[in-house]
Amino acid sequence: QVQLVESGGGLVQAGGSLRLSCAAAGGCAVGWFRQAPGKERECVAAISWSGSITYYTDSVKGRFTISRDNAKNTVYLQMNSLKPEDTAVYYCAARVTSRWSTVYTESREYANWGPGTQVTVSS
Repeated sequence: QVQLVESGGGLVQAGGSLRLSCAAAGGCAVGWFRQAPGKERECVAAISWSGSITYYTDSVKGRFTISRDNAKNTVYLQMNSLKPEDTAVYYCAARVTSRWSTVYTESREYANWGPGTQVTVSS
C-alpha cells in the first residue's frame, strides 16, 4: 500500500500557473488524473517509474509537464497557461511496478490514490 498526498492546488486566474506535488510516489509509475463536476475522471499526465516515458492528454500538451524526483519520492505536475476548463479535483495515483519504462493511463490500472486537491481557474 502506497500512501499519497497531493499539494499545490488552489485558485488561479486564467493564464496563470500552479505546480502540484505528489509525495510518497517513489518506486512507482504515477498518473495525474482530474475530475470535474459531472464529468468522468480522466488521466491528464503519467510518468514511468524511470521517468523516461511520459504521457499527456491532448488538451494539456504543451501546457502541463510531469516530472519526478525519485530521491525525494515526489512527482510533480507543472501546469502553465491554465484555462477555466482545467478546473477540477486533481488526483495523484501510483502503481507499484517492475516495468521501468511503462506508463499507465487508465484509472483501473492504479491501486493507490491520493485524496485529491482542488484546482480552480477563474476567467
